[in-house]
Amino acid sequence: MQTKEKHTRLIKEEAKRLGFISCGISKAGFLEEEAPRLEKWLNQNMHGEMRYMENHFDKRLDPTKLVEGSKSVVSLLLNYFPAEGQQDPEAPKISKYAYGTDYHFVIKDKLKQLLHFIQEEIGEVHGRAFVDSAPVLDKVWAAKSGLGWIGKHSNLLTKQQGSFYFIAELIIDLELEYDTPVTDHCGSCTACIDACPTQAIVAPYVVDGSKCISYFTIELKEAIPNEVKGQFDDWMFGCDVCQDVCPWNRFSTPHNEPAFDPHPDLLSMTKKDWEEITEDVFRKVFKKSAVKRTKFTGLTRNIQFLKNS
Repeated sequence: MQTKEKHTRLIKEEAKRLGFISCGISKAGFLEEEAPRLEKWLNQNMHGEMRYMENHFDKRLDPTKLVEGSKSVVSLLLNYFPAEGQQDPEAPKISKYAYGTDYHFVIKDKLKQLLHFIQEEIGEVHGRAFVDSAPVLDKVWAAKSGLGWIGKHSNLLTKQQGSFYFIAELIIDLELEYDTPVTDHCGSCTACIDACPTQAIVAPYVVDGSKCISYFTIELKEAIPNEVKGQFDDWMFGCDVCQDVCPWNRFSTPHNEPAFDPHPDLLSMTKKDWEEITEDVFRKVFKKSAVKRTKFTGLTRNIQFLKNS
C-alpha cells in the first residue's frame, strides 16, 4: 500500500474512533471561487457588526498562509442532534447545538488527540486544529472534501445525516490522498428560504448574516432593533428553523457524545421559568455551555424582547 494511502486510511479510522461521523481531506491552497463571493458578501455588509469577518481576508482564503507549510486540510463532522428537545412548547427556544457543553472544548480536545495520534503513528507532522475560532471557511473546505454540499440555507448538508453537526479541521503539513466534492441535492426545494422568520436567506445559497435570528440573539451586543419585533418565532439563543424544515434532516439521528447532553434542568424549564431566570440559575444550567457567550444580560435581553414582541 502506498504511504499516502496508508496515512489517509489511518487518519480516517482514528477520526471515526474519536466519534467523528465523517472525515474528508482536501489539498491546502487558495480558494479561488470563494474569493469574489466572500468579497461581495462583505461589501454588501451582510456580516453586520461581525467586524472580525473582515480580518485576515487572505488567510481566510488560503490555509497555507494560516499554517506555514501546510499541505492538507482534514475536515471532520461531529453530530450534535439531541435525543429530545425542550418540553414546554411556549418556552423561549435555544438552538440545539447549545444544549450541552460548549462544542469548542469538546472538539478541540478530540482534534488534539487526532493530531497526537498522527504524530505518534506517522512521525513529525506539524499542524493546527480549528473549530470555527479562526479565519477558516469550514463549510467550503468540508464541501471540497466531499463531506456534503452547501445547501440553500448555506449550511453543509449530507444525504445520510442532514445538517445537525459541527465542522472542524486539522490543517497539517502532510500530503495525503484527496477527496472530491459531491453533487448538490437541494433540487427545486425552497423550504428553508420560505420558512426563515426574518427572510435572512436573501437568495438561494446567500444568507444576510445581519438579518439572521442567531446574529440578533448572539452576536449583536446593543439593543435588538424594533423593526424585527414579532419575527423571532420564540428563539432566545440562535435559531434552527432553516435546519428544522429541511427534508434532509429527516435522517438526523441522536448523537452519542455525553458532553453534548443538556443540563438536567434545561429541557424542563417553562416559559415562566425563563422569564424569571436568575443569574444563579443561568450559571448553573449553562455552566459549560456556548450560551455563556451571550452572558446573563444578553439572554435576559433576548427573553424580554420576545416577551414584549
